[in-house]
Amino acid sequence: MALTIETIREYCLRKGGKITEEFPFGEDVLVFKVHGKMFLLTRLERRPFSINLKCDPELAVELRERYECVRPGYHMNKKYWNTVILDDSIPAREVLAMIDHSYNQVMMTLSRRTRKRRQSLNSASSSGRRSAAQSSSSARRRAG
Repeated sequence: MALTIETIREYCLRKGGKITEEFPFGEDVLVFKVHGKMFLLTRLERRPFSINLKCDPELAVELRERYECVRPGYHMNKKYWNTVILDDSIPAREVLAMIDHSYNQVMMTLSRRTRKRRQSLNSASSSGRRSAAQSSSSARRRAG
C-alpha cells in the first residue's frame, strides 16, 4: 500500500482521543493533534511527501541509522522529532507504526486523568497488538 496524504489523514483521524487536524502554520502545513498536542505534521505542497513525527530520542537515532529517508525533524527539536520522507523505501506498516509511536509519545505527556479515560475506552476495543516501533522501544528498555 502506498501512503498518501489521504491514507495518513484517515489513519490519524481514526486514532482514539480528541484528534484534530489544523493549519496553525499556514495553509500548506497540516498538523494532527491529540488533546491539543501535535503528533504529526506535513507540508502539503512539498515533494517528495514527508511527515514529521515525535519519537523517543533513542529510537529516533536508531530509525535514522536504519533508514536513509528518516532524518532529524525539519524545523523541529531534532532530539524528539524525525522527518520521514515517504519514498516507498520503508514498508507502509512500519511508517504506520512510527505514527502510532508518535501518537503514544504525545499521549504519555497528557495528564493521568486524560490517559486513564483514554485507556478505559481503549481496553474495550483493544486487540492487544503492538506496533513495531513500540516493540523495538520496549525491547531496548529491557536490554538496557
